[in-house]
Amino acid sequence: MRYLLVLALAVSFAVPGRAQEDEIVANIAGGRVLIHVSSDGIVFGVIDHPLEAKSVPPRVAAIGPTHVGVFFGASEWQIPAQPRPIRLDREVGDLRSNNAQAYQPPGSGDPDLELIGIGFLEKLRPLVSQLHNKLDLKPEEPLFEIVLIGYAPKMYGPEVWLIDYGAEQQSVGSRADYWQTHLLRPRFTQLYPPEKHQAKTLLEVRFPEDLQAVPLLGLLQQNDPRLTQVRNSDPRFAKLVEAIDRGQANKVPTPAAADFLRAALPLIANGALFCEGKIEEAGGFDWIVPPAEPVEHQRAQDKTGGKERPADAPTLVRKPQPQP
Repeated sequence: MRYLLVLALAVSFAVPGRAQEDEIVANIAGGRVLIHVSSDGIVFGVIDHPLEAKSVPPRVAAIGPTHVGVFFGASEWQIPAQPRPIRLDREVGDLRSNNAQAYQPPGSGDPDLELIGIGFLEKLRPLVSQLHNKLDLKPEEPLFEIVLIGYAPKMYGPEVWLIDYGAEQQSVGSRADYWQTHLLRPRFTQLYPPEKHQAKTLLEVRFPEDLQAVPLLGLLQQNDPRLTQVRNSDPRFAKLVEAIDRGQANKVPTPAAADFLRAALPLIANGALFCEGKIEEAGGFDWIVPPAEPVEHQRAQDKTGGKERPADAPTLVRKPQPQP
């Protein structure tokens, strides 16, 4: 049986029966993001944790020239009349142009951040409105979540934000099993930089929050034998761990941070799929370990002439590079 928005663990979207054939269906992404803000870049790793049989992996997409987003929760939607699912990680190209004048309330956050949040709200809202079965969501549980990683404008430096989208429902008419679903405005939580005088250390975000796994930082503090072996394998790694212990992870050179995470990810993923990437302050996102998910070639329209994107145009997805 194919259920509508069924999750295990803490994020459980319970449905009172079988989804009708004409119902929209969301495929859920769960897992972990590990983030190391280094001296001149940001290194991150993403570990997949399937939450149901038809789960999709957490996907990564470039959002503008200075950020990437990692997508959790209801990130892929299947409409019965359409053969291909709607993937929100592919719906990022025109956020600025569609919303440049649409949303900037008084006292709001940085306009670029607000544009990203409201841009995805507008893309997600018509999909969520088609959900008519009861969702079992706690008050603060998100339906969809973006971990936004990159560099703030005006030379403000590295930043990491959590953008959560909740939903609320109302029973409609005389039918007790028919609900109207309304997507709530995004909630922004800044994860980096920390407050003044707080330690600059490794970050880890999970979806759902109570996903059972010891954080990488916790494993280092516990002197996990697997990571101790990695630490002792390279003098750079020993210095890296010492810097993290001192709350100075931001002073680690980016190559050392990238290599350490590349060595640690297979050990803590426990056989799950993972990928790794980096964002450099000088500009540009690059894969270190590309996603295992196959790349689908798609036509892309330019913003002016509607021409097909050339085959050699810049793309987020890069060919896997041999690893040492």
